[in-house]
Amino acid sequence: MKKILIIEDNEDIRSNTAEILQLSNYKVIEAADGKTGIEKAIEHKPDLIICDIMMPGLDGYGVLHAIHKNEAIKNTPFIFLTAKTERSDFRKGMELGADDYITKPFSGTELLNAVDSRLKKLDQLKQHLAPGLQGLEQLMQASTGNTTLSSFTKDRDTNKYKKKQTIYAEGNHPNKLYYILKGKIKTYKSNEDGKELVTGLFGAGEFIGYIALLEGATYKDTAEAIDETELAVIPKEDFDELLNKNTAVSKKFMELLAGNISEKENQLLGLAYHSLRKKVADALLMLKKKYHHNKAEKFTIDMNRESLASMAGTATESFIRTLSDFRHEKIIDITDGIITITDPLKLEQMLN
Repeated sequence: MKKILIIEDNEDIRSNTAEILQLSNYKVIEAADGKTGIEKAIEHKPDLIICDIMMPGLDGYGVLHAIHKNEAIKNTPFIFLTAKTERSDFRKGMELGADDYITKPFSGTELLNAVDSRLKKLDQLKQHLAPGLQGLEQLMQASTGNTTLSSFTKDRDTNKYKKKQTIYAEGNHPNKLYYILKGKIKTYKSNEDGKELVTGLFGAGEFIGYIALLEGATYKDTAEAIDETELAVIPKEDFDELLNKNTAVSKKFMELLAGNISEKENQLLGLAYHSLRKKVADALLMLKKKYHHNKAEKFTIDMNRESLASMAGTATESFIRTLSDFRHEKIIDITDGIITITDPLKLEQMLN
């Protein structure tokens, strides 16, 4: 049985709301003021909190702030029960992390629909999410109804980039999020000598530029098109609105997008400690893992050697020499500069 905490100083409203919920098979906990409400939330850990805004002592905004400061209950869905209908009041509540509003006077149907909808979304968010963007798709569907990735990126302004064209540069301030409709993109950092280190590879169906937006900082690397690329452009304001709509969405969204951190750590460890042959093998496998969608065909790589060497973290001459060795060992084939991986198993089993 789901537990719902009602925090309301008006006894009649509190009792009527509790009765409606109890008749619908919810366990109801009541509190007549904000301070008592917080204490009961900590004690009972309800599945949902319904809270009035205008209360003596500690108002609803204060209750919500206190709830979010407590680790054990900070993700509890929170619905404001209020007679305040000004847009600024709604905005303030949403900025503080409220999930929904019920405006007084309300019917029993309105109350139960809001509660049922919020609890269903909570159950969906607790389900196991697939990794990467598939999990993000599930999350957005569960949390925002029709706001899936396809609808979020649909009908946006689109930008087209030629091969080797810069999309954004290290040190610039972000004002938009990019969604890859077509093509391939690499991100890289450059040192004072102009040498590059590739920090990420991205393809169709992925976002880029989100880390700087989440941090509110400048770009830490440069994004460049590997081949002909088309991007949907999403203004920063829309991205912020997506994150601010629901605290659970914001938390899960950032968890999903931060999932590449361990991958980058492993890449940096490999660059620091692996042999030359292992570095080159890992770079080729990284590209295969990212872009080999048609498993029935052998994977080919059509990129300049400088870019490939930067992925491996080695000098271009050393990279080319190692490719030649791999070719003689029949691990790869090279025709007109295009690399075909003929024996991926040998690359995977390459000794350090």
